[in-house]
Amino acid sequence: MVVNVERVLLAAPRGYCAGVDRAVETVERALQSFGAPIYVRKQIVHNLPVVRDLESKGAIFVEELGEVPSGATVILSAHGVAPEVYAQARARELRVVDATCPLVTKVHNEAKKFARDGYHIVLIGHEGHEEVVGTMGEAPASITLIIQGPPREDICYATQNRQTAVKVLAEKADVVLVIGSDNSSNSNRLAEVAAARGARSYLIDDETEIEDAWFEGARTVGITSGASAPEWLVDRVVGWFRARGVDDVEEVRVVEEDVHFALPKELEQA
Repeated sequence: MVVNVERVLLAAPRGYCAGVDRAVETVERALQSFGAPIYVRKQIVHNLPVVRDLESKGAIFVEELGEVPSGATVILSAHGVAPEVYAQARARELRVVDATCPLVTKVHNEAKKFARDGYHIVLIGHEGHEEVVGTMGEAPASITLIIQGPPREDICYATQNRQTAVKVLAEKADVVLVIGSDNSSNSNRLAEVAAARGARSYLIDDETEIEDAWFEGARTVGITSGASAPEWLVDRVVGWFRARGVDDVEEVRVVEEDVHFALPKELEQA
């Protein structure tokens, strides 16, 4: 099928949030400072191409700390962990580099504070998601999990900004491609938001998953990416369209972002 797309619109903001950027850089800097292999508990961020790229550089991803040799260096993912994970690391004499997003740490601290003050906490989130597991682990007897969409003011700044941008994008585009992995909650929501605004939306890991048939009758395609997806994946998807003769590529900037987090103290000391 011939792709007759004439214009590509790029949502802004898109892609890495500050916490993900910090986590990925943490793994890369740890490899430089301590040398390979560096072990990482769980996926550092929920994006398969990023995980594969870090594996190629010497990172080894494990599900649990029992898979990490005693005395080795292990990085904890951006999503945060329950207190028993830190205890396991100490028992195995592991060098821990904590890449937990500072905003996740803030939620953990609030959970502990409310539990100490005698409150019972209602936590809104997805059962089994690593951020939820970590938060509930801070005060398991004082937290009840419900599954329901949170109000706008409770959503992470990056998630909210990307949803705001994709709403604008979906009103201008016939098709919206969301770059992100299946296990990325915020990427799935972006695809849902675009579809709710009337655009045909598809969640893809990279350009190899694009199908020509998606663009039948489409003239304008919007592209965005979840908070765990790097810009080099966006470049590759844009390149897919350029290779098919699409030269009109424009960024649609909706929200300005300027959030940055310092690297973990273990790396600063190294």
